[in-house]
Amino acid sequence: MGEILQLLKRGNKSAMLAAIINSIISIIKGVAFMYTGNVAMFAETMHSLGDAANQFFVFVGSALSKKAPTEKFPNGFGRLVNLVLLGAVLIVGIMAFETIREGWHHVVHPTASDGFILNILVLGIATILESFVLFKAMKEILHDLEIEASGPNVFVKSFANLGRAKPATKLVFMEDLVATIGGLVAIIAVVISYFTKFHQLEGIASILIGAMMFFVVGKVFLDNAAGVIGQADEEMEDKIGALVMADPDVLDIQGITVIKEGEDLHVEVEIEVDPKMTVAAADDIKDRLEEKILAEKGVVDVTIEFDEEDGVMTWRPSNESTKE
Repeated sequence: MGEILQLLKRGNKSAMLAAIINSIISIIKGVAFMYTGNVAMFAETMHSLGDAANQFFVFVGSALSKKAPTEKFPNGFGRLVNLVLLGAVLIVGIMAFETIREGWHHVVHPTASDGFILNILVLGIATILESFVLFKAMKEILHDLEIEASGPNVFVKSFANLGRAKPATKLVFMEDLVATIGGLVAIIAVVISYFTKFHQLEGIASILIGAMMFFVVGKVFLDNAAGVIGQADEEMEDKIGALVMADPDVLDIQGITVIKEGEDLHVEVEIEVDPKMTVAAADDIKDRLEEKILAEKGVVDVTIEFDEEDGVMTWRPSNESTKE
């Protein structure tokens, strides 16, 4: 029990914060829907409920993925967060389907809803809270990547570096981005519907919100399916390759692979050295390279192999290969 609590302390904080806030929001929206019968409010209730459950599972998965390797699982549990995320998106998918189905029903059979002021008030508060969580996720992305930013640059740089974010943080970012946009869409639909009597618009808003939820499902599924299989991190390969080649005793790199498992990076490097080098000298090279590579953020293990120099320069950064 103590080990589990220690692991939970290391879980993704953005996911936990988002789960708590979305739970509160879903309760508020649910009560408002029961009182007003507004279908846009129903869509937002389902959205927040799905996000809350999703983000809770993400928090648990990100925490358990930190568990140390065992004899039975020597490679560790890094990919567990990807597996949990694959399961979590099923919840969002079900919620998205129900949201679209209810929206379509309202388009075909439009009805007026009550409580205009209540709807606007609840949706406004919920959207502000969602945008707060979104901003926290943006800050965490930049913190994890050690990028300094303030003011509007937080938005710009977090979007620009979203692809490098941790899987759990990326999910929170995407879900709350969609939730914030969805809240604005729902507010606009409620206002126009109230003043124009075009009640079908609330159903259309519900369908749009459901479609955005499906976009998150597709994006998160593709990202984490790649993570479960084991995806190479080309940017980190270039960085570690440059670090290895900077060593005066390394003459070339035959091959380098950096596999991303959840938030962990596993590095394998095959280097070329002088064939006349002694075993003791080679062991010194291995020790200092391992120390430097393990100091890189996210790297959990390093495997270094040796080969004699063949006179042909093999290693090139991946961006140079792409240009050719």
